[in-house]
Amino acid sequence: MGSFSFFHWMMFAILVSPIVLGVLLLGLQKPVRILHRESGLVKTGYIGYSWTYLLFGWFVPLIRGELAVAVLHLVITVFSAGISQLIFPFIFNRQYMQRMLTAGWHLDSLDANYELAQRTLGIQTAGFTV
Repeated sequence: MGSFSFFHWMMFAILVSPIVLGVLLLGLQKPVRILHRESGLVKTGYIGYSWTYLLFGWFVPLIRGELAVAVLHLVITVFSAGISQLIFPFIFNRQYMQRMLTAGWHLDSLDANYELAQRTLGIQTAGFTV
């Protein structure tokens, strides 16, 4: 009792691997300020690996006010026996930002992560003024 065996280290590596892989591939989750064109509302969007989704799963879209997306993710989680909880953190922030940007929100050009968000989301602004 008290010593770690090879099995314990392997289990630890398996449990930590989604976080390490996500951070290496997508970078840390970073906030980016988004503004609504018509109402002037301000929200925080995120880019990078969604460690919050890894920890809290389908509650993340629920907390962010996306009830339909939360229900869809809950159904997928149930049918995949939880495997989707390891996949969605890689894609959730990008999908969330794409939904926001197509719903009338835009990136705040004064935000520190503005250029990083543009590159991450593949937004081209050459010759376009807002």
